[in-house]
Amino acid sequence: MTDTADSLNRPAIRAVAFDLDGTLVDSVADLMHASNALLAELGRPPVDLAAVRSFVGDGAPKLVERVLAATGGVPAPDEVARCVKRFLAIYEADPSAHSTLYPGVAETLGRLAEAGLRLGVCTNKPMAATLRLLDDLGIAGRFPAVVGGDSYPTRKPSPEPVLGLLERLGVEPAETVFVGDNEHDVAAARAAGVARVLVVPYGYARVPLDGLPHDGILGGFAELAERLSC
Repeated sequence: MTDTADSLNRPAIRAVAFDLDGTLVDSVADLMHASNALLAELGRPPVDLAAVRSFVGDGAPKLVERVLAATGGVPAPDEVARCVKRFLAIYEADPSAHSTLYPGVAETLGRLAEAGLRLGVCTNKPMAATLRLLDDLGIAGRFPAVVGGDSYPTRKPSPEPVLGLLERLGVEPAETVFVGDNEHDVAAARAAGVARVLVVPYGYARVPLDGLPHDGILGGFAELAERLSC
């Protein structure tokens, strides 16, 4: 399979890297349930789905910090660290009870894999929860490489985890398309120098997608295979 960029004498696309939350998986309900379990233990009021949706995208520590800020204030750093540890224990015990794949994800991943593309996941979610979630939703086997928010010293929007993922996949940035849902995905992929950056029309972006330096907004996840001529 070749990418349309071949007509411009660019390297053929050999890999597709994906964000997880908001791109492959709608996971916000499980993040809300874990957040509210933590808040209940702290004697704080719960947060709703819309609030948690606006909090995700920067990894578990930032999510917990934002949840705490919205329900009475952020405590001392050592207490925040304890809350993050407790949140992860709650969430990682069952990260998929209320999570679902977005429409077209399973089928499209299959088409891409059958076309010979190498697929990977680059997420700010911790690795333990990431691997469990991918397995529970039946798509773990599609990805020969996965990196999480604790795989490298920095997270997206840093390019470090994207470049680390591509190294594990054995491909160059110029041979890769990155698919995400928000501003951090676009910034990280651009900084990593990938060939194309595409975004899905749903997800957890906190800024308008039209204002981001991507290469196109997919009509839906299934459109990705058409964009790559699979």
